[in-house]
Amino acid sequence: MTRPSTPRRAPARFLRGRSGPDARFGVRLLTTVALTALVSVPFALALVLVESQWAPLLRLDRGTAGRLHTAVLEHPAWVRVLDFLTHVVWDPVTMRLLVAALVVWLLVRRALRLALWAAVTATASGLLGLLVKDVVARARPHLPDPVSEAPGFSFPSGHAMTATTSCAVLLLVLLPLVPRRWRPLPWALAAVSVVGVGYTRVALGVHWVSDVVGGWFLGLAVVTATTLAFEAWRVDVGRTPTTPAQGLEPEIRSGHPEPPVGAAERP
Repeated sequence: MTRPSTPRRAPARFLRGRSGPDARFGVRLLTTVALTALVSVPFALALVLVESQWAPLLRLDRGTAGRLHTAVLEHPAWVRVLDFLTHVVWDPVTMRLLVAALVVWLLVRRALRLALWAAVTATASGLLGLLVKDVVARARPHLPDPVSEAPGFSFPSGHAMTATTSCAVLLLVLLPLVPRRWRPLPWALAAVSVVGVGYTRVALGVHWVSDVVGGWFLGLAVVTATTLAFEAWRVDVGRTPTTPAQGLEPEIRSGHPEPPVGAAERP
């Protein structure tokens, strides 16, 4: 005589039917995966359009590159300004050095988990960008009378991706230290940096528009994934969730951003 089989419950109903740390972890894990996948959709769409050589996208890339290239050729002084911005101010090495200095500062303040988050986000961004570049292997623009050169493949733009992740890391860590009335200023500075570096790469003829947009989207996906993981830790130690307007760790203003040892333990 066979025993009647018990119908399998859906994951969400299964988690609701249980309690304790395992259920809480399961809910957070599913939420993190779902939100990361959702934020990754724009980059995935951009990747598909680039790989399929979608005609409207090709026309946009070539038309924009041609117009901007023609404009900068008429102003050599502007070319020098763009070259300085892209190779000094917004260069990936410069942005990563800023994040590295931030990590050291956090370690001095004994904000170990926040330092780890910043280091992992910057490292994951660099490695993932290189991996996608090699997989896609898209050639850079070849324009008449080039004013700049860049090695390697084109999609996604490493400058755009690094600017996105680095500015996000700097903002989310340092925003709690900025008086509330002054907080629009760092947000504006970050936006100018991210958009500006994209403009310089296309105007100098070393990237297509879709390369820059792909770099922005992929950088945003990386920051979202690591930030959600950090937020899960905050919940585990009993802290309230934060918003981008607050910064990732509002308690850093007090000089004691992390809880004492053992605070993460739950009965």
